[in-house]
Amino acid sequence: MKITEVEHRLVRVPFNQKINWGSGTRTGTTRLICRIKTDTGIVGWGETLCLIDAVPAVFSKVVAPLAVGYSVSDVERLHRHVLGAGYYHHKRAAVMAIAALEMAMWDAYGKITQQPLYALWGGQWRAEVAAAAYLFTRDLHRLETDIKGFLDNGFTTFKVKIGFDEASDIALAETARRTIGTHPLRLDVNGAWSPGTARRQIQRLTDLSPSYIEQPLEMDDLAGHTRLRQASPIPIALDESAYTLSDVGNIARAEAADVLLLDPHQAGGLWQVIKQAAIAESLGLPVTLHSGAELALSQAAYVHLAASIPNMTLAIDTERTYLSGDIATQPVSLTNGCFQVPEGPGLGVTVDPSLVDRYTVADIAGAYLDNERPGWFPVKPYY
Repeated sequence: MKITEVEHRLVRVPFNQKINWGSGTRTGTTRLICRIKTDTGIVGWGETLCLIDAVPAVFSKVVAPLAVGYSVSDVERLHRHVLGAGYYHHKRAAVMAIAALEMAMWDAYGKITQQPLYALWGGQWRAEVAAAAYLFTRDLHRLETDIKGFLDNGFTTFKVKIGFDEASDIALAETARRTIGTHPLRLDVNGAWSPGTARRQIQRLTDLSPSYIEQPLEMDDLAGHTRLRQASPIPIALDESAYTLSDVGNIARAEAADVLLLDPHQAGGLWQVIKQAAIAESLGLPVTLHSGAELALSQAAYVHLAASIPNMTLAIDTERTYLSGDIATQPVSLTNGCFQVPEGPGLGVTVDPSLVDRYTVADIAGAYLDNERPGWFPVKPYY
């Protein structure tokens, strides 16, 4: 069960349309894919979100060398080992790199035990996992058209990016509510609001009955989120503020959120998300999963998490419908707005090496700027 080989590469899958958010534009998803081999010949695969150059650097210089010789079951020890190599000072620089290797360890361990991952994490709590339709545009006509497409495909929960400017916040939300009817509506600000703007905008949005407002303030402003939560009739969800296990502990102590969006790549592994969700469960808080355009490996991991975590009662975010391709020929099935839980051992999906070759790239394409606006860059809070 010991790791003897670690390989990795970057892949980039283009989107079928450009998507817009308050921090720029995106035309595809860049991921770090890793493959491990054990002394018994078992192979495990892992994937992580790869937004900045720190991810492959930490993976190749720290995570991969430390992993050789580890038992695939020792995921907690590996996580702490990387932090102990200096990254306890810089957790957010390390978590995405750790997550790829940790996922591959779980995949190998599931194959060794001949169990799907949800069975290793307490068993199956739910047989299918609802997905939220994700909308990325400030164009009202396109928003309406995209929502109708998601409705036709069976989606019943909708998440709309706002945070572009004060006027479009309201117009986008009103268009979405009019188009989806009484279905749940989530509004994601990505930290663009100042505290005063947040109070004013929430007052204007209340009649639209959003399920929650996500990350209304800058990610480090827990005190501001606590005050906003106390005054807001709309539930407050935190995402960027809730990356690591320590982040979630700080949110819990501050009573700063009604909902948490978790992400194994940003937490440093699948096991870390299970621990984060347990903290929330002890407080009676629901959790869901953030999406960064997962490919087949991460998407399967997400579904295993959602299948096994009791308080993951909310539809998980997904950008799956924007992908023009994947690294597996049979990824997790998404039908009528729901993912089906994989039943094969480990992650339950099989990587096609030829597809990995097709999408391999040498560099990370940015997600935080807009090439059509030279010199522009996002500022949080923005207005």
